[in-house]
Amino acid sequence: MNTESFLLLLGWAGVYLPTALGAIGSIVGCARAGQAAVGALLDVETGYGRLVGVSALPSSQTIYGIVVTMQFNRTVAVESAPGLFSLGLLVGLALLSSAMLQGTCAAAAINTTKTKPEVFGLSVAPAAIVEGFAVFAFIFAMIVGGGIPGGPAS
Repeated sequence: MNTESFLLLLGWAGVYLPTALGAIGSIVGCARAGQAAVGALLDVETGYGRLVGVSALPSSQTIYGIVVTMQFNRTVAVESAPGLFSLGLLVGLALLSSAMLQGTCAAAAINTTKTKPEVFGLSVAPAAIVEGFAVFAFIFAMIVGGGIPGGPAS
């Protein structure tokens, strides 16, 4: 494989990495929180919906990844490939980490709420804070991605 082909391969990977890594993180995060929610159902008499609802919080990172991938959708050229790969990988890793750790925060909120339901709103706050960092990475990708050579696909 020559250098140009390798760069193009990396560029195409960078286009799709935000969605792929965001989705992997969402899967892990939702599974972690979902397991806590299912376990909590055995210990509570009411509030099932909010426990299961909190377990879906990490799914948003997949949505951010899809939108970033759509922003990066362009004809990949040698000039744009390094930027697409670098930004796609780094934003994808941020979304992956955010979703996984948000799932851990959501699981902790669920476990706390089953014992002390009155702190539900406050216990979900750390998960919301982690979500904020995913939003920062998303906005960064949208702004910086527009400056990568090649522009959107026509």
